Amino acid sequence: EPSNKRVRTLVKVSSLANLIESKSPGTSLRATSKAAGPTPTKRRNSTLWSETLDVHQKSAFSTKEIKRQEAIHELYRGEQDLIEDLQLARKAYHDPMLKLSIMTEEELAHIFGELDAYIPLHEDLYAKLTESAAGPSGTVAQIGQIIIDWLPGLNSYKVYCSNQLAAKALLDQKKQDKRVQDFLQRCLESPFSRKLDLWSFLDIPRSRLVKYPLLLREVLRHTPSEHPDVASLEKAITIIQGILSDINVKKGESECQYYIDKLEYLDDRQRDPLIDSCRSLLCHGELRNKSGSKLHVFLFSELLVLTRPVTRNERSCFQVYRQPIPVRDLALEDLQDGDIRMGGSFRGAFTNGEK
Repeated sequence: EPSNKRVRTLVKVSSLANLIESKSPGTSLRATSKAAGPTPTKRRNSTLWSETLDVHQKSAFSTKEIKRQEAIHELYRGEQDLIEDLQLARKAYHDPMLKLSIMTEEELAHIFGELDAYIPLHEDLYAKLTESAAGPSGTVAQIGQIIIDWLPGLNSYKVYCSNQLAAKALLDQKKQDKRVQDFLQRCLESPFSRKLDLWSFLDIPRSRLVKYPLLLREVLRHTPSEHPDVASLEKAITIIQGILSDINVKKGESECQYYIDKLEYLDDRQRDPLIDSCRSLLCHGELRNKSGSKLHVFLFSELLVLTRPVTRNERSCFQVYRQPIPVRDLALEDLQDGDIRMGGSFRGAFTNGEK
């Protein structure tokens, strides 16, 4: 039956990778086929381990063992989900944007990093956990040693996590481009995205990393104290906490250097040699005085730096305001919650009447 409704130029698709098969680089994202009805958002499999058992099988396990197997099942199902998301990031975002020349290869490499390299890493753990559950009962007896042997591979995430701040900044900058903006919006509206934007997919590996200690503790919580897997699980938790700590240190150092590189000095005398000794950024944010004037303040491990956000050749940076103050020269006052002190001016915050 004829319809007078307007049709959008690009329909929602299950995979934008399919869309570009007949397209050449530089062509616009316009579909020539008739618009189809909306496709439901893709849903993840959320079946519990116990739901795969019949009544007879379920009665053969204690309540504690069922909870233990559920925790293990959640661990390897999460690996499967992660693998799918990493593959999707490449197939539905990276490759189409490269083929359609929406971003350059260099820009995509900076934003996506070595994302592909982590797929075999997680496929390896998923395969080993699946193999462990291949027995007649479908249960996994021990996972501790499997995890211990696999965990060193997570050290490769140091580079990826350290690059996230710069990658996010570049992605946000590229979103100002109408073609990038349009492409990402179409992806967001397509069912494969599950209503997640590109950055959500790029951040999934980091969020997965911090879940490992929680997942392993959950398995340990439902493991009897006399079980042979207890010692291995405890060791695995210690190892993953150490790896996460190292990743956080590297990420902190990278964040610190990222903002140091964005500092702009009006006078070379403003550049305190201590800036080269800073290895961490303790906090940063906007500071206002009572008249509404604003500065962006960085508290590095060795220096307090006051700046004004500026843009130079479409590049955001921070113009240093007055002379940075060494942390050793700061006078700190611990205020009670809710206690606010209103100073007169930024200049008045500097001692010795410095101008």
